[in-house]
Amino acid sequence: MLPYYLGCPSWSENAWRGSLYPADAQSSQLLGLYTQMFNAVEGNTTFYARPSAETVQRWADVMPAHFRFTAKFNRDISHADDLRERLSAAEEFLQLLAPLGERVAPLWLQLPRQFGPARLAELAAFIAEVQRPLAVEVRHPAFFAGEEDERQLNRLLLDSGVERICLDSRPLFSCISQDPAVLNAQSKKPRVKVRPSAFTQFPQVRFIGRPEPAENEAYMTQWLGKVAGWIEEGRTPYVFLHTPDNVLAAQLARRFHERLMELLPGLVALPELPKVEPVPQMSLL
Repeated sequence: MLPYYLGCPSWSENAWRGSLYPADAQSSQLLGLYTQMFNAVEGNTTFYARPSAETVQRWADVMPAHFRFTAKFNRDISHADDLRERLSAAEEFLQLLAPLGERVAPLWLQLPRQFGPARLAELAAFIAEVQRPLAVEVRHPAFFAGEEDERQLNRLLLDSGVERICLDSRPLFSCISQDPAVLNAQSKKPRVKVRPSAFTQFPQVRFIGRPEPAENEAYMTQWLGKVAGWIEEGRTPYVFLHTPDNVLAAQLARRFHERLMELLPGLVALPELPKVEPVPQMSLL
């Protein structure tokens, strides 16, 4: 058991076959294999589409009790015109994920860039109704200006026991490249100032790395000290590592843990890559 949660944006990356996963791993085996190496995953899949009840039950059957799935509210909730009008949809969403129990913690509310200070009353009402462990990611420039609008947001989150997600996209935007994956990521990810906050016992970090592993080391060093400090304070951070196309995300996550072990003597190593027995082929005879 680790003193923090570590993971990637998803578990179903086909490019990980032959490195993180055995080359012959079946799609149905990927979640189980992932949970043997990491203890958390970002719930990006629920942002884009609601899973079926059958899919949620399959997840519940595979995810161990200690695992954490930071499910994002679907975008038809988080990106609505008024959050207060989507409370019924939010409750339905929570009921859909109920089979996962405490493994869905915290829920993530990823707000769009246009969600600004004038809408804080909506956010306050939404938080009051949800009554579940929650983390919020904001993208409006006013929330990164260090002025009264940002202070009001921080007071709301602190008073409500809600975490502010720390997004670090500096490595991504330091990259000058014509790689389509990099350009695509730069067009979609927010370019905002870093806010290494810890409003609750469970700080949340999203690190968007560069495609060249060595180029992430200096940025990662800053987070290693912060995460080690949080752990020593008795907090339980969540750390999620990305790369532009996420082909190297798992490698980056494992590297983060290796370096954290240098700062925290006694921290156990991540498990070795699991083995999967090949699926027998049916005879045609």
